[in-house]
Amino acid sequence: MQDTTIASSRSQTKATGPLKGTRIVEFAGIGPGPFACMLLADMGAEVITLVRPKQMPKGAASRGRKVIEVDLKDKAAIAQVLSLLDSADALVEGYRPGVMERLGLGPDVVLGRNRKLVYGRMTGWGQHGPLAQAAGHDINYISITGALAAIGGADKPVPPLNLVGDFGGGSMYLVMGMLAAMLEASRSGQGQVVDAAMCDGAASLITMFFDMTAAGRWKESRESNMLDGGAHFYGVYECSCGNFISIGSIEPQFYAELRELAGLSEACYDNHMDSKNWAAVKDKLTAVFKTKSRDEWSKIMEGTDVCFAPVLTMSEATKHPHMVAREVFIQHEGATQPAPAPRFSRTPSVARPAVKVELGDAVREWQGA
Repeated sequence: MQDTTIASSRSQTKATGPLKGTRIVEFAGIGPGPFACMLLADMGAEVITLVRPKQMPKGAASRGRKVIEVDLKDKAAIAQVLSLLDSADALVEGYRPGVMERLGLGPDVVLGRNRKLVYGRMTGWGQHGPLAQAAGHDINYISITGALAAIGGADKPVPPLNLVGDFGGGSMYLVMGMLAAMLEASRSGQGQVVDAAMCDGAASLITMFFDMTAAGRWKESRESNMLDGGAHFYGVYECSCGNFISIGSIEPQFYAELRELAGLSEACYDNHMDSKNWAAVKDKLTAVFKTKSRDEWSKIMEGTDVCFAPVLTMSEATKHPHMVAREVFIQHEGATQPAPAPRFSRTPSVARPAVKVELGDAVREWQGA
């Protein structure tokens, strides 16, 4: 990404999207907070990000922002930040509980001045509870929800990158909560605090598996269930080239397509939902998929009802015909990035550059001075 200290005279992509006209102040952090604000900015919100002096943000997650360097230990700066918040629709912060209060920017102060403001708080453990003040990362937050224990091979859990805690359970739930609260505030005239905790969101994401457990259709041992790699018809297989393919042939008609295209005529492939046979059949199917390369299997199965896809690296994904046709990846600020999502028919989202502005200028602009 190019230097974000861009002169205000530089031509910029105009804000568009369903959130155009919405004003949000972000107190810069790492991980899920910036990603949430990227989503909001992509959808047209005017996001002003407050950063420490000489710590300009970089990367895709900082796109679409107006960036202000500010020393939050300076009481004069705090006064200006409060003035900025007086005209904001929402605030996003990801500090440990109590930090904003000590800065004089807690919900009581801010909502006391701007009663319609939505106060978004992004943490791992939440605003209260025995672990609220403890340090942690995605892997820790998903550990106590049951999610991490369910993911991986039979021998040990495998961290699913930081997709489940930071971005799935964190960013997405923060954005959903803030949009809901802003919608409600537009009717009631009253804002509120949105307490988005990654452990809460990650737990919410595994709701279906709690349902399956209650119904007796989920075992807590990994690789013993239909969706965790236990079933031979839902998983990842290595090919002769050393690359991998994925199949998800759950329904009978899809499984029948798999059998036909892979030549699985033996009786052992019958009754595919009989879990007692999964391990043995999985070994046989492993040998079958190793007879051809990933590209060969793709020519046979991709686009059929097998529910098939090649397992691609990130660099390969940018070149896949489907991803190219849908323009899922874009070139922005000199780098390849995923395009804004989701898509809107009338108010499209746009990835915009980040621009450095001054705090005083932003206050005057927002106050209409």
